Amino acid sequence: MKKKNQPDYIKIYSDIIHQKFPHKKEECEKFLTKKSLSAIDILELNKRIFGTKDYEVNKMNQKLRSYSKSDILRILDYQKSNKMKNFQVAEHFGLSKNTMTKWKKMFI
Repeated sequence: MKKKNQPDYIKIYSDIIHQKFPHKKEECEKFLTKKSLSAIDILELNKRIFGTKDYEVNKMNQKLRSYSKSDILRILDYQKSNKMKNFQVAEHFGLSKNTMTKWKKMFI
């Protein structure tokens, strides 16, 4: 369920795809048909639409992100199921190693 002050990301990304990237509609369809998007879904959708960005932009964007408990648990589960180390998961999701360590202490 969408929180009261949370933007309607599905509508936002649908409009972006429709107006500027219609060739990527099929690639992003599985995200746009969901009831709501998690932070992980938004990051993946962003990557599929706009591609990867340079280091400085990624670093700045990371400072503005926030994750719900369910998102954190999904990331930790991803780490466990893929038998990855903290730095590998941090690099995959664009996090810091310290954040991964902190989350593991809090939730495991």
